[in-house]
Amino acid sequence: MSSEGGLMEDLDDVMVERRRLIALAYRLLGTLEEAEDAVQETYLRWYRLTEDERAAVANPQGWLTRVASRVCLDVLKSARVRREQYVGPWLPEPVPSDLLALPGRRSAAGAPHELADPADRVTLDDTISSALMVVLDAMTPAERVAFVLHDVFELPFADIATVVGRTPAAVRQLATSARRKVSAQRQELAPTPEHDAVVRAFGAAATGGDLGALAVLLDPAVALRSDGGGVVSAARNPVFGPDKVARFMLGVLAKRPTWRLAERPTGDGLGLVYAEGASVHGVINLRVAGGRITDVWIVVNPAKLAAWRA
Repeated sequence: MSSEGGLMEDLDDVMVERRRLIALAYRLLGTLEEAEDAVQETYLRWYRLTEDERAAVANPQGWLTRVASRVCLDVLKSARVRREQYVGPWLPEPVPSDLLALPGRRSAAGAPHELADPADRVTLDDTISSALMVVLDAMTPAERVAFVLHDVFELPFADIATVVGRTPAAVRQLATSARRKVSAQRQELAPTPEHDAVVRAFGAAATGGDLGALAVLLDPAVALRSDGGGVVSAARNPVFGPDKVARFMLGVLAKRPTWRLAERPTGDGLGLVYAEGASVHGVINLRVAGGRITDVWIVVNPAKLAAWRA
């Protein structure tokens, strides 16, 4: 076989991993643009290898996963500085519920999952919620990598240790700490039917301009965060309290009378978008607990809305 033919066959084998790697990188980095950049860098490193070096890789899927994770870890370590320069609150990029569902649940290590105790792994569905991404974003880089690689992508602790530069025992502790945080927020969340009912009531009250009906749906400690990235108008600081949050929501629609609120499925359950015809100008995800809305996350930064415009 010619070297060109071998390269094309090799390319086919590796490119089938692209969607899974983007799903991994998004969970680690929080935006599709950064995820795609990380995956591109991963492929560049693969094709910088010689043919003999690539042939010596027994498990290309595992190699790609580990390299992509290292690239993402480096990005995460520099994220704090970039976030300090970001205009207003930074929120993870919201994505449609099925956009980054995992294509299969096979371990990236190519073998059955190592865990005997189900308590050592959080049961997660394949969707990605804003509630989960916000929790992940509050973790340390090593903690986030350990959790995502182990609990979501089923890598053994020994493999993750080579990514984060720690012992397998230390990685297990990182994953355990992260798991507690994720489990705590999941236990507080309303079941999907309750969440969706509250979101529908919220959308109806906001559309109808009913301040009282809107405020009663909000938890006394509700917080609204709006991410415009300094590109479009958004609240530069979080908004707290039912009255202020309700007035903010009504104010947005009053200033933009051509916008309407439309329901869309998200990883959190039902969400809302600011729609104008076929255009989407913003995505609203809500955290519902105890029958009321505790968090409102609004992303209007155009750079984080590409998936909703497609």
